[in-house]
Amino acid sequence: MTNDPVTEPQAHGDGPLVGVTLEELPRKWKWLMALGILMLLGGCLGFFMTVAVTIVTVLFYGSMILVGGVASLLHVIKEREERWQGRLIHILLALVYIAAGMILLVNPVAGSMALTLMLGAMFLTMGAMRIGYGFRCRKKGWRWVSMVLFGLVDVLFAVIIIASWPLSSLWIIGIMVSIELIMNGWLLTFTALAVRRLAQER
Repeated sequence: MTNDPVTEPQAHGDGPLVGVTLEELPRKWKWLMALGILMLLGGCLGFFMTVAVTIVTVLFYGSMILVGGVASLLHVIKEREERWQGRLIHILLALVYIAAGMILLVNPVAGSMALTLMLGAMFLTMGAMRIGYGFRCRKKGWRWVSMVLFGLVDVLFAVIIIASWPLSSLWIIGIMVSIELIMNGWLLTFTALAVRRLAQER
């Protein structure tokens, strides 16, 4: 009987098999399973409460920005380095963070509108960059179709967000958070199942 760690193949076919040892995974699979199920339930529930999830996300984001700004300001004041050339810039940035956090906390609806426009601009920029990169790959004879398609999806998503603004600000953030919860929930659930299966085989 050997003491080699139990491994499980993660890929099948003609390609190489990738082994994962039990020591590389967490032992408490029940907690992972419970957390994964909770995330799945929360993500599924979030699709029916997109407005509430959006507001809660904006409030959480605003509180994090406010705490970060206050901590940065206190750090600058505590150091008292007179020769620090970037002192004024750091103070101004901290005040901007504090002001932004307070605005998000006081008026989360307006904050969600601003964040939604930022998301739309981000997807539009990412889409344009992917399309441009895809056509450059085409000139070099590389695979380019999938990159262009992904870019077009990003641009389409940006157009939908911006065209339906400001109404989209009430649901887009909630949907994205719900999707993220579902993805993480599935990941934790599959990880817990893998840990349990490897532990039983050992």
